[in-house]
Amino acid sequence: MASSTLHLRAETKPLEHRSALSPAVAQKLVENGFKVNVERSPKNPKRIFEDADYEPYATLVDELSWPRAPEDHLIIGLKELPEEDFPLKHTHIQFAHCFKGQAGWEQVLGRFAAGGGTLYDMEFLEDENRRRVAAFGYHAGYAGAALALENWAWQIQHLETPLPGKKPYNTQSDLVEEVKSDVSAGVAKNDGKAPRILVIGALGRCGRGAIDLCLAAGIPEPNILRWDLAETSAKAGPYPEIRQADIFINCIYLDKPIPKFVTEEFLREDPSSRKLSVVCDVSCDTTNPHNPIPFCNKATYFDKPTIAVEGFANPPLSYITIDHLPSLLPRESSEAFSNALLPSLLELPNAEKARVWQEARKLFEKKLATLPASQKHVKSS
Repeated sequence: MASSTLHLRAETKPLEHRSALSPAVAQKLVENGFKVNVERSPKNPKRIFEDADYEPYATLVDELSWPRAPEDHLIIGLKELPEEDFPLKHTHIQFAHCFKGQAGWEQVLGRFAAGGGTLYDMEFLEDENRRRVAAFGYHAGYAGAALALENWAWQIQHLETPLPGKKPYNTQSDLVEEVKSDVSAGVAKNDGKAPRILVIGALGRCGRGAIDLCLAAGIPEPNILRWDLAETSAKAGPYPEIRQADIFINCIYLDKPIPKFVTEEFLREDPSSRKLSVVCDVSCDTTNPHNPIPFCNKATYFDKPTIAVEGFANPPLSYITIDHLPSLLPRESSEAFSNALLPSLLELPNAEKARVWQEARKLFEKKLATLPASQKHVKSS
């Protein structure tokens, strides 16, 4: 039987204000027999929830104390651990970004092999229908579309200056009001024409979030092109429809090689037909060898949300590849995610019999077996 103690670690990624556990979910876990330890929030990045919000139910512990926690405690967080090399002995529940051949995957998994720990990657916690039990996809699409629209409006009004940095919003309505205002100003400058937006992956959580934001911001329904597998399977890319849109938002889940959606060379082939000026790669597979948007190959950040693609003008071309977009809406996205994760967390004491955890462990062991020989220093039990 697995431990019933969860240790919520402090996030260290810059501008990451979300939490894997909301105070309400921590309360429900305690009411169901769990012990929950919560690391005090760092000053930067500050968790969206106050430490005091957890205090009636959880035990507050020192920031970054998880490496010293008893070995049977389950360490839960969201983003990657700091890049260090000490072996990992605990069971970790997090997004590790190392199961799809991403840069540095060997070093991440090698630490688990060295310490005898286990990784339950949140990206691969799936139900019996192979659907993720909890995901930030909706809010990732929502936030990504917001930044894409703001970038489009900004480019029209400030050709030589990149979009300024962004900070998290207290509420979703605050974000929507700002985007509506910016888009209105951009449309006025653009001879009254709203942007034409192509969303690929429109039927998934992420795509629905992107479309909902566009509608909330006042984009006319006919200006939103919704593509999914039916459209991308009908013909091979690159796609002229992307070149002819003002904004392209990529919301797919990439798990195998696929044809390229759009390339820099393709955009240069017919410059007179190009309207595309903003790409938001919500999927953010910048280091994935199968990235369908090859020029989106560097990460961007909230303090510098865009990268300009050199050699493009009238209109300029820039992209957004922020890998923690939901942190723009940290409260709503954390609450939705942790509520969705709760039923699976309640199964942790019997993880060896619970399908979601059984399958996650099998996947971890499968990926561990692919480590190069130099990284396979597995701790003996």
